Amino acid sequence: MARVSDKIAFVTGAAAGIGRAACLALAREGADIVATDIDLKGAETVASEIRALGRRALAVKHDAGAEAEWRSAITAALEEFGRLDILVNNAGVGPSKPLLETSLEDFHAVTRINLDGVFLGIRMGVEAMRATPERPRTQAASIVNLSSILGLVGMAETAAYSASKGGVRLLTKSTALECAEKGYQVRINSVHPGFTWTPMVQAAVKRMATPEADADAIKQALTSLHPLGRMGEADDIAAAIVFLASNESAFVTGAEIVVDGGYTAR
Repeated sequence: MARVSDKIAFVTGAAAGIGRAACLALAREGADIVATDIDLKGAETVASEIRALGRRALAVKHDAGAEAEWRSAITAALEEFGRLDILVNNAGVGPSKPLLETSLEDFHAVTRINLDGVFLGIRMGVEAMRATPERPRTQAASIVNLSSILGLVGMAETAAYSASKGGVRLLTKSTALECAEKGYQVRINSVHPGFTWTPMVQAAVKRMATPEADADAIKQALTSLHPLGRMGEADDIAAAIVFLASNESAFVTGAEIVVDGGYTAR
């Protein structure tokens, strides 16, 4: 299949989990990939996997919360491929602490990546994308922002994370409307995963484990929150990303796509 044939996709947090799955899914559907991550070795491994699929790939070391590194990464992408069609703001952190143990520094460490990083990606992505001339209205560029079910509903002891992901939801809608009204030919949407069995969630389960409730019990408890009876897999989320990146979603902007096994439907 070739749902994003010959498009150029820029994916942050690409070394593992949802980011890696998104890179590979987009490559299988015909895209060339800029895989960025603070873990350059991991990004290079993913780039090698993409090349094995017959697509071009560039790995870039990139701190998603740093404005200067965004400029360098976007410049590298444009120098390598000449344009940008898809940007996936996936990089994120998810430490959780009780409210009274969360310092302002802790709070900012989360929002710096999860919210500031998405703002920077949108800002610089739109700047690069709107510079491409003659895009048909049915083939607008696409920015996909990773939010969370915790950008839609609350959960105790996730103040910083939930605030950042809720911010992504409305940042997406506001910028989508602005791009539409200004005729930039850039669509912007958000994806809201349920608990997905990625390295981030696996690490969180280990942190939450106690002598009374070991990691397996914690995993089972989280799984039980999803009416479909399982946690998400990275490929479940990547499928939604591919849809929003493709021309199949040409009339979709400012939307939130919830991929949560029914978690928020209760």
